[in-house]
Amino acid sequence: MIVDKIKKREPTAKRTENRVDIQVGKWVKCDKCKEILYKETVRANSSICPNCGAYFRMHINKRLESIIDPNTYERFDLNIDTTNPLELEDYPKKIKGLREKTGIQEAVSCGTGEIKGEKVVVCVMDSGFLMGSMGVVVGEKITYAIEKAIELRLPLIIFCVSGGARMQEGIVSLMQMAKTTAAIAKLNEAGLLYISVLTDPTYGGVTASFASIADIVLAEPNAMIGFAGQRVIKQTIGQDLPEGFQTAEFLLKHGFIDKIVERKELKEMLYQLILYHK
Repeated sequence: MIVDKIKKREPTAKRTENRVDIQVGKWVKCDKCKEILYKETVRANSSICPNCGAYFRMHINKRLESIIDPNTYERFDLNIDTTNPLELEDYPKKIKGLREKTGIQEAVSCGTGEIKGEKVVVCVMDSGFLMGSMGVVVGEKITYAIEKAIELRLPLIIFCVSGGARMQEGIVSLMQMAKTTAAIAKLNEAGLLYISVLTDPTYGGVTASFASIADIVLAEPNAMIGFAGQRVIKQTIGQDLPEGFQTAEFLLKHGFIDKIVERKELKEMLYQLILYHK
């Protein structure tokens, strides 16, 4: 048979002399340019790819470090914990695992701090914790932060990143939309400044509540922002979507956000806006 005449390839010898020993967890791949990057290099560059300029998502601690003056952040210590209203078997295990992996207790951290000496109330969401989804604890922490901003007469800044309401907590997660929105209305009545910073991605119930009703809505470059995902929208309306749909640049053009700000310029921008409001 002709198959028998095909010469079998000799097994390739193992070439251990050229093997590169890459330490686990020390490297990260850029989704845009596909370059393999040293994590510390990316972190030192404000979590921006030094090769193509793409933005990586930021951990809560890194975001606070980049925006809040050193040694000025004081976290609100709320004695509340995530519940399991739907009694899902795996949900508590998932929460426990995420706390160990990320080093944070929930998808948002709220407290007071200073931006170039100007005191603010700041909330930072983290996509690494269940995609920044808004459950009862997230909604309560943000509402508490809004109420403290009113009490202390301070500007409020919220860094938003979320996949939406937390489905593991059912309808009670959706109720956080109304609660946070009502709290923002009280902040507005008090005449206090509220700045929302939309980062990649900001979707669902967060977009439909506190994220989009700020006095000033900023966004990072190329952040994806919307309510439902593109596939769902396309299937619903039965039409192709415009180029760049749901990007920060598209939303700026259509008046949904006020300004796109580079990450390295964000602290100065927030500082200037606080001064203007004063």
